[in-house]
Amino acid sequence: MDLTMCGLLVERAEELARLYAEHGNWNEVKEIWFDERLSNRSTRGSSQKIYRVLTSRFKNAPTALPNPSILPTIFDECQTTRDKAQILYLYLVSDDSLVRYVVHKYVARLAEGKPDPLNFSNETLVNILTQLKYSDGDSFDYAESTTERWCEGFRSVMREIGVLDGQQSVVGASPSIGDISLLVAMDYSYESDGDEWLTAPRGLLYLFQPENRWGELFDRVASTNAWEYVELQGALDVRPSDQPYSWVHDRGEN
Repeated sequence: MDLTMCGLLVERAEELARLYAEHGNWNEVKEIWFDERLSNRSTRGSSQKIYRVLTSRFKNAPTALPNPSILPTIFDECQTTRDKAQILYLYLVSDDSLVRYVVHKYVARLAEGKPDPLNFSNETLVNILTQLKYSDGDSFDYAESTTERWCEGFRSVMREIGVLDGQQSVVGASPSIGDISLLVAMDYSYESDGDEWLTAPRGLLYLFQPENRWGELFDRVASTNAWEYVELQGALDVRPSDQPYSWVHDRGEN
């Protein structure tokens, strides 16, 4: 349950992405990473843990998410650390099946209009976790202290992406999304689900955006050069103006 130690670690994830963009080889990145960590007197065990978890998210990322080599260009356009966190969060959800399971449950709670759908108290999280059944028939079974640490780690991620406000809060709300993280979430949605993406845009759902906000978000991306409204079979549809993430290369050339 790596979330208890690592969370999103925006600065370190950004550092790894920049090293990968510069060297294009994870073996070189690993060597430089550990040389720098040891010279700064970091413990090798801690550095290994962080490196393993963060690079797993990048290496195992679906093609629907930006290749790590273009993340530095994307990060350079972000206005806030929260924007970067919202982007890195999509890699976490894609890589960590337990996080993904819990996020899907909260997406369902939001869609069903449950009271306080984004309640991340230990009680609510544990109730969701105990519903989990693995493919071999086993249930979620961790020590109480480990589960509590995982819950706190999950809440820390929710704080980083703007769902929770403050260290003590456990009940959240749908976060505002920055312009760049919105573009990534939209391209990710479009690439993930093909022609069906409009009925359940994955990136927006993972960022807990209720359906009544989608129109506003579609208008926002359509006001950029990256997306546009097109008429298909008498109805308006919103689509990338070019290939998904082509806007990243355009920005990198400016």
